[in-house]
Amino acid sequence: MTVPGAIVFAGRSWLAPCALALAALLAGIFWAARRQRAETWVLWVCGALKMLGATALACCLLEPIWVSQRARPGSNVFALIADNSQSLQIADAGDTATRGERLRSELASDPRKWQQLLEQDFQARRYTFDSRLQSVRDFGDMRFDGRASALGAALHAATERWRGQPVAGALLFTDGNATDLSGDLSAMDGCPPIYPVMTGSENELRDISVDALSVSQTAFEDAPVTVQAAVSAHDFSGSEIRARLMEGSNVVAAQTQRANAMDSRLNFRFQIQPDKPGIHFYKLEAREAGELKNVAAPTKEATLVNNSRLLSVDRGQRPLRVLCVAGRPDWEYKFLNRALEEDPQVQMATLLRIARREPKFDFRSRGGEASNPLYRGFGAATNEETARYDEPVLKRWNVKDEFELRDGFPKTAEALFKYDAIILDRVEAEFFTHEQMLLMRRFVAERGGGFLMIGGAESFREGGYDQTAIASMLPVYLDRPASVPLPAQFRLALTREGWLQPWTRLRATEADEQARLAAMPAFEVLNPMREAKPGASILETVSDAGNHTYPALVTQKFGRGAVAALMVGDLWRWGISDEEMQRDLGKTWRQLVRWLVSDVPGRVSVEARSTEDPTLVRIVVEARDAEFRPLENASARVTVRPVAGATQTKPLDLTAEPSATAPGAYEVSYVAREAGAYLIDSTVTQADGQVAGHHAAGWTADPAAEEFRALKPNRGLLEQIARRTGGQMVAMADLPKFVAKLPERGAPITESVAEPLWRLPSVFAFALVCFVMDWGLRRWRGLA
Repeated sequence: MTVPGAIVFAGRSWLAPCALALAALLAGIFWAARRQRAETWVLWVCGALKMLGATALACCLLEPIWVSQRARPGSNVFALIADNSQSLQIADAGDTATRGERLRSELASDPRKWQQLLEQDFQARRYTFDSRLQSVRDFGDMRFDGRASALGAALHAATERWRGQPVAGALLFTDGNATDLSGDLSAMDGCPPIYPVMTGSENELRDISVDALSVSQTAFEDAPVTVQAAVSAHDFSGSEIRARLMEGSNVVAAQTQRANAMDSRLNFRFQIQPDKPGIHFYKLEAREAGELKNVAAPTKEATLVNNSRLLSVDRGQRPLRVLCVAGRPDWEYKFLNRALEEDPQVQMATLLRIARREPKFDFRSRGGEASNPLYRGFGAATNEETARYDEPVLKRWNVKDEFELRDGFPKTAEALFKYDAIILDRVEAEFFTHEQMLLMRRFVAERGGGFLMIGGAESFREGGYDQTAIASMLPVYLDRPASVPLPAQFRLALTREGWLQPWTRLRATEADEQARLAAMPAFEVLNPMREAKPGASILETVSDAGNHTYPALVTQKFGRGAVAALMVGDLWRWGISDEEMQRDLGKTWRQLVRWLVSDVPGRVSVEARSTEDPTLVRIVVEARDAEFRPLENASARVTVRPVAGATQTKPLDLTAEPSATAPGAYEVSYVAREAGAYLIDSTVTQADGQVAGHHAAGWTADPAAEEFRALKPNRGLLEQIARRTGGQMVAMADLPKFVAKLPERGAPITESVAEPLWRLPSVFAFALVCFVMDWGLRRWRGLA
């Protein structure tokens, strides 16, 4: 804003004589008016003209001087900041030159000489920015090839660079489409006045762009990965827009929608199932359907850069281990084990009890025989290898080696925490020691594992779990039994929350799912629970003919892990009806177990975290010891390998340094010089030389997707920046006029400028005009 000035009178000694002369003139005007016969308005106007003219001449005797502040020439700095990003390669409708070419012509050649005018009063400093701020001597070398418009970071860096210097302001030449600002302008605090000059026309361009892309994974067996894309299509009304999801050159899925308006926003949803575990990279591309059929035809869009985006999907890299403790070899365990044998991502090790332990001092056997008679006839089995009378007879299934579960249920955190989930199937609380139950609680709360208890006569309250450590983490109250007598049969149904969980459903449509539920057989075994705990989700219920409803499947988060309680104890009845229902039962078990293990962390994890610079990624490796405590004093090696899009395919080995803020975390930065997909492999080695674990992650560098997300200049953001910093918007055509007035605006270093008003010819001309008008009016009315 312009700094206001003030009028100072140097000839104050003439104040009294001038006042007396004006008073005498006023008295003479009144005396003359009383003697003349004329209209009243004529006398008033003539008198006012005489007084105005006389006052102007009297003021000249007081020597009025206009004193103002202006920027001292050459003492202040004024910056010119120009956007050098790829978004300025866009050409506006009807224009053969791009926005960048227009801007470079204005800044490099200075056709209207406004930069020369600026340098007469200011020290001009020139900068360009894309992903970072750079100082330049001139703007002739601008190539507009920057992969980001880090506007917020550039202004923040400029503010830090100018700290303590007399900076009067900055002209900002950009289209306003920043890739690092989302409404938070706190980076502008302390910045000198910014005067944005918007580059480009605000008229919409014909374009199709992928605005947003999200990936979600579920335990739903048929389609575990859901990809949702929001596509904008401008000026394609009536056209078919086709979106394709591709892995490499193979089209995995495709959908077509019609754009029914000038500005259409289309939502595409793909459900896919990767054929194998590990990291998968996909590209989602949206184009007009006609252009996809005729690739050689010239495009009708302003740009094709924003028509596609890359994404990565992690379908798991290690086999997920589940520990099942079964109290008896019954039908329930048979169908559960058979279902998980068909899942390539889940391995279930089982501790199966064949017989209970007999009470002490109740041995009935042949004389001298100490081992359980179940082992009679196996001559190779020694007494040390067989269970005694007072020990349960246990059988191990699907173990990795001869040592796994050899001593029964794990007694240490190191042994138990190797698993990702625990399933208790009809095994009473007396089977475990108090320390083992506390260990299972730690397994869920600290390790982040999954826990499932299956109903039956030896489960929940009936199994003696009330007032135990396991009861405290279950999602249902064991000390509040149902008050209604149980009938003979129950029907299963999904709750509202259950319908929202894809892993509890088996059919694609609601009608088919309702038909499946209606065809299911009735169940007869239930552990009745009156209510679930606060925060728990009841996903399935059972009800009888009297409409009494009981929870059947309840889930809840507990600490870092998840807990599920399945109160139905004869789910196996579902699988013996026919072959289709048997497949449904197997699918139900697989999806339930996948939900248990879906978010269970491993000992080592690696993540690529974005920064303000879209080309820079911070790789964070988190390591834990055998008891899943932060692992310190370890070494973390990271290998970054471009796998798609980038021309450079040579991997880069990096060493991650320990984090200063998070124990067990190791960090390293990587700059992606090319857009594409990258695979990150990490290996953590303990101080004793043992490898703690490996983990891989996928990361996609696609800065152009954000850079070209919007083609229309963002006037709103530029106006916010101007208001927050005390500047104003400036049109490109008004630059000469703006620069001419710039010294009169506020500046850190100013000087006073005095301009005598009494010497101005305009003052005397004003007095003369007043007297001439007075004479003319009197002559017209016959008074002179």
